[in-house]
Amino acid sequence: MENDFRALPGGDETILVVDDHDTIWDFLIEALQNLGYCVLLAENGLDAVEIYQENPGEVDLVLLDMIMPKFGGHQTFLKLKEIDPDVNVLLSSGYVSEEEVQDLMKSGARGFLAKPHRVATVAREIRRILDTWPKKKCCAGNAVLG
Repeated sequence: MENDFRALPGGDETILVVDDHDTIWDFLIEALQNLGYCVLLAENGLDAVEIYQENPGEVDLVLLDMIMPKFGGHQTFLKLKEIDPDVNVLLSSGYVSEEEVQDLMKSGARGFLAKPHRVATVAREIRRILDTWPKKKCCAGNAVLG
């Protein structure tokens, strides 16, 4: 992981990280908090939908893994769009078809990141989305829920 976060774009928005691998959460949570973001964690799609629903207007961006047990990324994305048609979703996966990604992009996903993640790439893509589709800021502190 790059150690010099000062050179990377950051912010104070709230990001919901949805991933079922603890090594990925640890990496993303540390990196995003070092960039100034408030980070919420969901270990699967069902938890993500619940957290998003219970925190209306508070989540600025959802970083959504596509391959998860219980409720996959595609299902989760569609449910989040039902709750909030303007939800900012950044898709993430190492194993998903180009066709599925394009389908979700046409349905309103804001971007796609291939795994493995690089901090600089994640930081720039999150900032691009948040600057293009800003949402209401509403997070105090850097709490991690899960």
